[in-house]
Amino acid sequence: MQLHQFRHSAFCEKVRLILAAKGLPYRTVEVTPGFGQIALFRLSGQRQVPVLEDGATVIADSTAIALHLEAQHPQPALLPADPQQRARVLLLEDWADTTLASGVRLALLQAAAADPLLRTALLPDELPSPLRGLVAALPTAPLLGASEALAQGSRQDLQAALIQLAVLAQSGPYLVGDQLSLADLAVAAQLSLLSFPAHAGEPLAGRGVPGLVDHPELAPLFAWRDRLMAALPLA
Repeated sequence: MQLHQFRHSAFCEKVRLILAAKGLPYRTVEVTPGFGQIALFRLSGQRQVPVLEDGATVIADSTAIALHLEAQHPQPALLPADPQQRARVLLLEDWADTTLASGVRLALLQAAAADPLLRTALLPDELPSPLRGLVAALPTAPLLGASEALAQGSRQDLQAALIQLAVLAQSGPYLVGDQLSLADLAVAAQLSLLSFPAHAGEPLAGRGVPGLVDHPELAPLFAWRDRLMAALPLA
């Protein structure tokens, strides 16, 4: 299998977590913004990552990929057999992919606007050095002003939701039921952009969004994420 990805996309991280949880071998193909997305369009009919090639089958969208892998490789199961638990898992996954993802993107945008190192570290490795330097040299004040206006109100909503997630994380090792599920992996993937895990590599590992990564009420949530990822064979 081949996973076409942006390394620091939460949705690509979600697919990598699913593949790791199922113990499936794969290789990554880093998509270069622009030209690389043209090739991706020829392959999949759209320009967004993640895209998974599984033999002759090409699947776009992290949820579609998850359902494909669950059908083709049912063990270990990431969707419960119990209908009520399955519904909870799918609802949590959808919330993580939409509402949580939107709040995370805005929080990360605001942090990157204030931090040139973070800004450049999130860029694809294949981006030419002159362009990386240009992004790093962008004046912080206008970027920060634009991001603050965009994120107004969203940060408080995100923090409140994360605090509730922290309560859930303290109630047991998994968000739904007594085994790892797609809900856990979808949430953990989004958290990877608020507190970068060790496998994010330098210089991102150990960094995070100020005000969230160091928020005392959120410490149990990030600890839960770290325990979950430590149990998976991540590259």
